[in-house]
Amino acid sequence: MAVVAAASPALTLAVAAAVIAAACLLLCAEAVWLDLPQSGTKCVSEEIQSNVVVLADYALMYESHPSSHPTIAVKVTSPYGNTLHHNENATVGQFAFTTSEAGNYLACFWIDSAEKGSGISINLDWKIGIAAKDWDVIAKKEKIEGVELELRKLEVAVQSIHQNMIYLKAREAEMRTVSEKTNARVAWFSILSLSVCIVVSILQLWHLQGYFQKKKLI
Repeated sequence: MAVVAAASPALTLAVAAAVIAAACLLLCAEAVWLDLPQSGTKCVSEEIQSNVVVLADYALMYESHPSSHPTIAVKVTSPYGNTLHHNENATVGQFAFTTSEAGNYLACFWIDSAEKGSGISINLDWKIGIAAKDWDVIAKKEKIEGVELELRKLEVAVQSIHQNMIYLKAREAEMRTVSEKTNARVAWFSILSLSVCIVVSILQLWHLQGYFQKKKLI
């Protein structure tokens, strides 16, 4: 007969704390600060797989010149160059979309007003996948809270990591195929180059031999 030992309350709390910490590490989303140049564009990119929810908030910050009121323009494009979000003369904004294709998604910011000044920064809060979910709404809808909610977050995070691993495995297979094709082409090119060099050398020897024979040097 198997003997099952009851877990102590301290052990249960330790496991719960570890689970919550792991969930926080997996779900946290940090804001990005971008210093915009007086002229030019500052862009950020993120490689995202398909069918992933993306939510981002951006706001113009005034540091060195709080009296100035410049505005910015924003453009978000997909890996194939499709415009997903475009906004001009803005100080704050938000964009949200679900990716339809895998690849690098690009968000570009630039100052579009005459009052440019200096010390202008953008606060960009970019959330992807599970980080973009409203867990308060999910908790109220499914009536879960506490450790159960954190376990649900961890479960979704593990599923997201698993999907990312599958995506990275597929990308690695694609890169390996491209590398093998490139290596094969380089090998054939090397063989062709060597063959051309050999043929040219033989033709040169044949030409020199005929020339020397004509001049009766050999």
